[in-house]
Amino acid sequence: RVKEWRGDVIFLHEVTEGAADRSYGIQVAKLAGLPPSVVERAKQVLAELEATDRSAPTRRMVDDLPLFAAAPRPAATPAPDPVLDLLDGMDLDDMTPREAQEALYALKARRVRTP
Repeated sequence: RVKEWRGDVIFLHEVTEGAADRSYGIQVAKLAGLPPSVVERAKQVLAELEATDRSAPTRRMVDDLPLFAAAPRPAATPAPDPVLDLLDGMDLDDMTPREAQEALYALKARRVRTP
């Protein structure tokens, strides 16, 4: 059984014979962790589908309502890199060979290891 409460779906852990009185696909998509933009778009598509005459052909309308329409993505900002920050702060022309070697060891110690 399924109950809807405050816009969310609550699955009651009881299986009953027969079909549900409506579809809970959007709520399941939300629970499954689909991006909020996809869930919102699915709600828009569903509202359009429910508002149309059921006897009219829906194929053309469905083609006009792509669920995964391209949405602008925010530009990703790279995470700060502590090794690059250290390099930026070094004056390589003023280093002695010993200081350069120590700087290399410090950089190696700060390197982020990826598997």
